[in-house]
Formats: sequence, structure tokens, C-alpha cells
Amino acid sequence: MRHFILLLLCCWAGAPSLAQRAPTDTLHAPPTALPGLFADPHIAAFGTTYYLYPTTDGIPGWGAFSFTCWSSKDLVTWKNEGVILDLPRDLTWASKNAWAPAIAEKNGKFYYYYSAAQSIGVAVADKPTGPFKDPLGKPLIAKAQFKGQMIDPMVLMDDDGSAYLYFGQGQGHVVKLNPDMISFDPAAVVDFKPPGYNEGAFAFKRQGQYYLMWSEYDTRDPRYSVAYATASSPMGPFTKAAQNPVLKGRGVVKGAGHHSVLQVPGTDQWVIAYHRFRIPDGNGFNRETCISPLRFDAQGHILPVNVFEPVDKTVIRKKPPRK
Repeated sequence: MRHFILLLLCCWAGAPSLAQRAPTDTLHAPPTALPGLFADPHIAAFGTTYYLYPTTDGIPGWGAFSFTCWSSKDLVTWKNEGVILDLPRDLTWASKNAWAPAIAEKNGKFYYYYSAAQSIGVAVADKPTGPFKDPLGKPLIAKAQFKGQMIDPMVLMDDDGSAYLYFGQGQGHVVKLNPDMISFDPAAVVDFKPPGYNEGAFAFKRQGQYYLMWSEYDTRDPRYSVAYATASSPMGPFTKAAQNPVLKGRGVVKGAGHHSVLQVPGTDQWVIAYHRFRIPDGNGFNRETCISPLRFDAQGHILPVNVFEPVDKTVIRKKPPRK
């Protein structure tokens, strides 16, 4: 009887569901979101459709030269929308090392930020599936323009329409973009480097608080993982949370990192897209893309991600028409 009462109390107190608990079987990971080898996934939602923008993987030395886009209506079944940016074809200043893209929407245009030849570029399209065109004819951020490696861009769109660009490996940087989304004041760049920061910065806002997440260790290291910090401003300063990392490998899952986060529109449901070493026999350039639920506690702390929990089918509900 005593054990039964304790069980009821645990349930009443909001004990995690079976789906949220870490499984004892760590040898059978869930299927990947995308077929084949893809890494550094950026997940987004426009209208009633989800999109994934990954790095094409499986090439020694991370030698990819083009980017693809994938779309889904339910987070589970993904369609390949084809190549949306081909460096040798579409750029005049880079032809290799197509890595770690991100996307943002403003004023009916879609802005695609990406790494190429250790610089950061921007491309523009009328649709989230492209085709994307280079509006500058040069990098948005040139190689060695700031401290660290000029890769891994990400843009946070704030509630007032302001856009903030985060970037940098080895050293993090953030700057407010100009309204055109393709320029900024170099003198306004702010540096950041929370303890453990390496690369893959990703920022978002939830319930008035800004979250900065990043990858620790090297993408070739099985310990590759994701930590986070919080701030009251998109420019920081950022205070690293006590409970970290929030995403890491376990069991057969190795090298879980370089992620992105998405709030399902109209809800407080969140998901995290990330890569892991290919199972089996993966490594730092043989990686595969996964999606798992992302949860918060009552105080807004990010809870540890269960890399053995796949995301459920989730449809974006259409907003009711205005009366």
C-alpha cells in the first residue's frame, strides 16, 4: 500500500512520462530524420511546412560544394526539395566547404546564411526552397575578418523585427543586422565565449528570455555535445547554465551536436535537430541528422535531451482567419 501511495504522489507531482525517461536499451537508436549523410541541420517553419537545411556530409575534409533543402508537413516524413545553392555555379568567390547553413524570413524574402571557404555568405530567395541568389558577389563576412574561424552563421529574428547574426568557431560573435539583412556595422560586433564554447551558436527567445546554445569539443570527438546560457538581451552577456550539457551522446549514439531549435508555431512545443555519428562506424564527416523533443522545466531551464526519443508527428495548425 505504501508503494502504491508513493507512485500516486509521483504521478501527481508531474513525474516524466515513459517516453521522456531514458531507456535502458542504448544499443538501438531511433531512425534518422533524413536518409543518408547530413550534418549541421537548421530546422525552420514557414506557413504550415517545416524545413531542414543541412550540410551535405560523407566527404573527407568536409568538402561539400552545394546545399539542399528538405520539407515536411509532420516533422517525420521529409521530402528532398533539391539543390538550392551550388557554390561553383552560383558564387564567384567560393567553390568548396559548404557548411552549416541557416535561414531567416523578413518582408516576404528568405535570407540564407552559410559557410563557404571559411567565410560566411548570404543568399536571397522568394521561397524557402529557393533558388537562392548571391546579392553581394562577395562574402558577408570574410575569412579572418574577426577572431576565430568565420563559419556557422545563425540569425535570431526578435519580436520587434530586428535581426541578430551569430557566428564564429573558436570565438563567438554577435551583431545586429541592418534592415536589408545583408549588411551590418563591423564596429558593432560583440564577442562572446562562454566556458566550453567551440562552435555552432544558436539563439532563440522563449517567454522573454534569450537562450544561447553552442557545441562543445570538436565535431570529430565522440564527446561533441551542446550546452546553453541565458541572457536578458540578444547581445548578452550570457550566463552559462549550471546543468550542462543538455544534448550529448549515450550508448550507441556518439558525437551528438551542432543543433538547431524550433518552436512549433502557435504552441509551446519545441524540437531540436542535430547530427550524430553515423550508426554504425560513423565519424566527424560521416554524420546523420536526427530530431528529438526539447523541453523546459517550470523555471525555464532546458532539460536534458533524450537522444533515444524520436519526435512525434506534429502538424502545424493554420491560424483562424481574422474576423
